[in-house]
Amino acid sequence: MKIDVQSINFDADKKLVGRINAKLTKLQTFYDSILDASVNLRLEKSDNRENKQAELKILVNGSEMFSKRQSNSFEEAFDQAYEAVRNQLIKYKEKARI
Repeated sequence: MKIDVQSINFDADKKLVGRINAKLTKLQTFYDSILDASVNLRLEKSDNRENKQAELKILVNGSEMFSKRQSNSFEEAFDQAYEAVRNQLIKYKEKARI
């Protein structure tokens, strides 16, 4: 699985990128045919505290899972997007078995 992490309007530290890579690698326990994972972390310019946004896109054979979440920390936004995509993968795997 190829993992691409991009940070927009800021520089992501190695600890955050390492955490994201570790969690995305665990996705293969739910579905082993993941081809590509793309994460976009964006810092929105606003007065709102919840200005950190995470977009997660997973490509599998013939389909794509996507989630976009916003929170007051990148870790929380990514975790929420991760859980949504994980649930999508589980449902996709169930449908593929039928």
